[in-house]
Amino acid sequence: EVQLVESGGGLVQAGGSLRLSCAASGITFGDYSVGWFRQAPGKEREKIACISSHDGSTNYAESVKGRFTIAGDNAKNTVFLQMNNLRPEDTAKYYCWGVRVATTPQGDEYEYDYWGQGTQVTVSS
Repeated sequence: EVQLVESGGGLVQAGGSLRLSCAASGITFGDYSVGWFRQAPGKEREKIACISSHDGSTNYAESVKGRFTIAGDNAKNTVFLQMNNLRPEDTAKYYCWGVRVATTPQGDEYEYDYWGQGTQVTVSS
């Protein structure tokens, strides 16, 4: 059974930091591209950071660029999201998502993706 388990959320004051973890079991995380998403009440889920399984390249939403850093530790089968200089508008439930595209010898592609259950981040002003 595949599981992604997020941890590290909590309550922090504006300007503070948190480090979220997404630990995978049942898959090898290094084979997957991983993204962090967040969803605030009444808002759509948005992707805020991702790291590619192909070359380790990263991308960030403009709202978090320069403050958040995504990184993977293959030995721990875990992906982290370091969040610095947190703002009240960062308050949301944060989810990790792993995706892998497998190609058969015949050229058919199959996508495998998994979500974690989320961890709450609350930033007070």
